[in-house]
Amino acid sequence: MRLQVAAGGPAALKVVAAAEFAAAPVRLCWTPPAEQPLSPLCSPWVPALQLDSGAVLFSPNAICQYLFLAGGQEPTDLTNQWLEWEATELQPVVAAALYAQLVHGKKGLEAAGQLGKLLAYIEQSLSGRGTAYLAGDTQSVADVVVWGALFPVLQDEASLSNELQALRTWFHTMTLSEACRKAADSVLMPKGLLEFKSYLQKQPPPCLAMERATSNEPEEEEASERALTEEEITAAADAWARGAAALPKPWQPQKPVLPVEGMRNVLITSALPYVNNVPHLGNIIGCVLSADTFARYCRLRNWNTLYVCGTDEYGTATETKAVEEGLTPREICDKYNAIHADIYRWFHISFDYFGRTTTPHQTTIAQDIFQRLLARGFLLQDTVEQLQCEGCQRFLADRFVEGICPFCSYEEARGDQCDKCGKLINAVELKRPQCKLCRGVPVVKPTQHLFLDLPKLEEQLEPWLEHSWSTGDWTANARYITRSWIRDGLKPRCITRDLKWGTPVPLDGFRDKVFYVWFDAPIGYLSITANYTDQWERWWKNPQQVELYNFMAKDNVPFHSVIFPCSLLGADDNYTLVNHLIATEYLNYEDGKFSKSRGVGVFGDMAKDTGIPADIWRFYLLYLRPEGQDSAFSWSDLMLKNNSELLNNLGNFINRAGMFVCKFFGGVVPDMILTADDKRLLARVTLELRQYHQLLEKVRIRDALRCILSISRHGNQYIQVNEPWKRIKGNEEDRQRAGTVTGVAVNMASLLAVMVQPYMPSVSLAIQGQLCIPPECFVLSHIFTCTLPPGHRVGTVSPLFQKLENDQIEALRKRFGGGQAKPTPPASAPVPAPASGPVVAPGDPQLIQELTEQVAKQGNQVRQLKANKAEKAEIDAEVAKLLELKKQLALAEGKSPEVLVPKGKRKK
Repeated sequence: MRLQVAAGGPAALKVVAAAEFAAAPVRLCWTPPAEQPLSPLCSPWVPALQLDSGAVLFSPNAICQYLFLAGGQEPTDLTNQWLEWEATELQPVVAAALYAQLVHGKKGLEAAGQLGKLLAYIEQSLSGRGTAYLAGDTQSVADVVVWGALFPVLQDEASLSNELQALRTWFHTMTLSEACRKAADSVLMPKGLLEFKSYLQKQPPPCLAMERATSNEPEEEEASERALTEEEITAAADAWARGAAALPKPWQPQKPVLPVEGMRNVLITSALPYVNNVPHLGNIIGCVLSADTFARYCRLRNWNTLYVCGTDEYGTATETKAVEEGLTPREICDKYNAIHADIYRWFHISFDYFGRTTTPHQTTIAQDIFQRLLARGFLLQDTVEQLQCEGCQRFLADRFVEGICPFCSYEEARGDQCDKCGKLINAVELKRPQCKLCRGVPVVKPTQHLFLDLPKLEEQLEPWLEHSWSTGDWTANARYITRSWIRDGLKPRCITRDLKWGTPVPLDGFRDKVFYVWFDAPIGYLSITANYTDQWERWWKNPQQVELYNFMAKDNVPFHSVIFPCSLLGADDNYTLVNHLIATEYLNYEDGKFSKSRGVGVFGDMAKDTGIPADIWRFYLLYLRPEGQDSAFSWSDLMLKNNSELLNNLGNFINRAGMFVCKFFGGVVPDMILTADDKRLLARVTLELRQYHQLLEKVRIRDALRCILSISRHGNQYIQVNEPWKRIKGNEEDRQRAGTVTGVAVNMASLLAVMVQPYMPSVSLAIQGQLCIPPECFVLSHIFTCTLPPGHRVGTVSPLFQKLENDQIEALRKRFGGGQAKPTPPASAPVPAPASGPVVAPGDPQLIQELTEQVAKQGNQVRQLKANKAEKAEIDAEVAKLLELKKQLALAEGKSPEVLVPKGKRKK
């Protein structure tokens, strides 16, 4: 193996130390940053491990774990949990501290207020378990990775507070070890430190952590990072004592949901998904799941909330799909609308109404907006050169034309874009164009179209944008994309197309045309609401009382921030315009993109067949929600997040809290006598809860999820330090302490049940059922109070999450890595006879279920023959069939089948 590192590289320290610790058989290669890296996927500063197979690892933590594995040390759940914590929690904060220290000259420990909290977490973990190292009694990959992150900013344990004694001892031991000393000398002392500073100076400042580290203005969400005041501790204890009476009463809106005077009325839309295909995970997180999470939060806050969505069904894409499948556009819409609805239902998306755009209301409202724009002089007519197929007797929309790309000469370029070079194309520029429908050769002819006069509307758009930006929450990418559109001045936008499938244009001379989908589709929000209630105008013509949130991926921004608002401003009918435009970046799949045709990635209709519950999918997608930059789905990371954050952190805490009530106190919440430490915990949880609210009110959904996990970490540490399972066996004072710890913990679990509801509604409902949380307590407040008082009886407590195994994940990775688009036999199809030696695709749940049933049936057959004392030859034949079925089942589950032999004939 060859390990390539750059002197001063930000992650070089940990990988070099790991190689030394594990005594792994690697050849260390020091390269200047300017040299070509081993993999095009990594920068020269990122370490890379080239395996003997030729594969390259370039994730620093993965390299460290691989080196330890090669050295004979197997990973544990605890080491995995520390690696995850280091990557997601520690690294960003250390990066900010280092940037401030090396670039701005600030002291590392003063540069990022978050660092103190993370150091305290390590201190508590070391002292709470009484172990010398992070993951047990011996040095592990977790110790190396965390030390490697901390050493550049600490360098000397003398800079650590005297209160962090366990951390000081651990850091001192690690720093003096031969492996760490060699790594530090070779990577950072002294020339490497200069290289590292040079590297940092060339980088943009670390995002959120850097903003907090270098800003002189304290942010509200930093409240949970700072030291607690006596006033906060006292207030938290007082709120706790008030109990459920301190909570607002849950409010149920009328049906249909309509704006209520004096309440906060929140209208939520997510970009209407195209009806012509199945949404993949990136589509789901970018639109409907993000909007659903926020809608659920709004309802828990007692805000009067309406969430609408539906399929976007008109346009070229639908006609093209209809041609491909040999169906009419209406049949395509009916088919895929049902598919979309089923997928969102499985993902627990809580639409108040999920509709579609192919309705009479759509025609009426779209044509009314058009007529108002026409009457006010905001529409233009112009001549456009367009391809016409004389055989089909129609002008061809861009996607109905194929030909040779004028840029790269790709022979199957579409009329709007080349799939090979990616460049946008004007259909008339194609070489040797062909009609996709009849393969005839189209000719260029002039045709009249209608345009929205955006330049004339710009004088209304700009002041509205300034007002919306100053009063609402627009994501940074939404603002940037909008500014880029209006920077050089807007151009007229064509709003008609020569198609059959669309909303008809109600104007003489244009009645053979339809509206362009991006003029028409956003009006679908209004028409879908009109299908929900005939009082739809109370939502959509009521900007004085309604706040509008639009959720979408970044490619949809200009249509929602420029074109649609211009249409409504020009129509001048008191329309509700967007106050908060929330756009995500893109979610990719592993190291590439989702592709239905190539069978790459998980699509909505496939997720439920993986055997992984919907709430786990929701959690993971929201955990890596691409809020500030593109992110990537990873099977390994999904397993890690499930096993560390859900199973070992959140689920472990809630299960222990409930089990202690059942096991030690007969299922009844015990009396609680709070100590000073307990009150500090209440205050800390209260601050995390307030930060959760501050983030969600700004629609920072991913960051708010961290607050939930932080509270459960506090809870696990609280239980670990106080050890109620030991105290319950002690004297009266110890038993009382065990009761207090258990009571506080189970109330923290009750709070988490409510906080987690927007993210994992089924898990939330399960916790509510297990702890018998009263319905009147299932509401979000800014205070942490005692909702399960002494005497409250809990129900049956059981684990909330299951561990994901590596072989299960590898089978799914293989299944969705390409090829799953091939048709699979229906569930009723018989399994091929064992003698045929079928190739079994791992991970197919239908096949696994069928084989499991056949194994059980064949097992019963064998037992019956033995009970009836059948002939030996007959029994052996049936046993052989059973063993072959078990082999096929193992293959289908992604396992390596052992050589199975009948009992009594085991190999020696």
